Amino acid sequence: MPPRIVLIHAVATAIPPIQHAFREGWPGAALSNLLDDDLVPAYTREGGLTPHITERICALALYAARSGADGILFTCSVFPQAEDMAKQLVRVPLLKPDEAMIAAALDAGGRIGVVATNPPAAPAATAQLLAGAKARGAEVQVVESVAEGAFAIGNAGDTATHDRMVVEAAQRIADQVDVLCLAQVSMALARGAVQAKVQVPVLTSPATAVARLKKLLDDR
Repeated sequence: MPPRIVLIHAVATAIPPIQHAFREGWPGAALSNLLDDDLVPAYTREGGLTPHITERICALALYAARSGADGILFTCSVFPQAEDMAKQLVRVPLLKPDEAMIAAALDAGGRIGVVATNPPAAPAATAQLLAGAKARGAEVQVVESVAEGAFAIGNAGDTATHDRMVVEAAQRIADQVDVLCLAQVSMALARGAVQAKVQVPVLTSPATAVARLKKLLDDR
């Protein structure tokens, strides 16, 4: 029986990139999706990561676990602290979208670029990079670049404009860093376009997360 992986999304545009990553990296996994597309608007309405939003995220993880998931993967990069809390509530492997990418970025060099389309995702990724570096006893320099407006454009279905804006945001900082991280799952399908225009490696969270989650379940 194939392992059942529940994917928890805050935006619908995260679904195609993560499904693509599973098709390439773990085609044998059985996927199901939970989508709460009010989480990002609630983050704006409530002024950040409130206890109410954290409770909702934890409830999604608990629901996934109770539904029989063998593994859980969040795909929204804005809520890492809440996802850390959710991890403590379930007994199956649960990954934040960025944690495997963060580790790969720290392995790649001391100057790390973070490219985002949803503004809160950039500082969220930076905080995780700095925390990861501190845990290793290392120092890193993080440079952020936000493609302002691209998040809404992508959600509206204009992927060509979204991807062009992501490429432009990446190019603005590429000569300052050793590696680039595309900070949101919804940006992953733009990786090829970005890599074609920059000289440094470009990392995405779906491919690294799928590989990490597969290893966690294989090792159990």
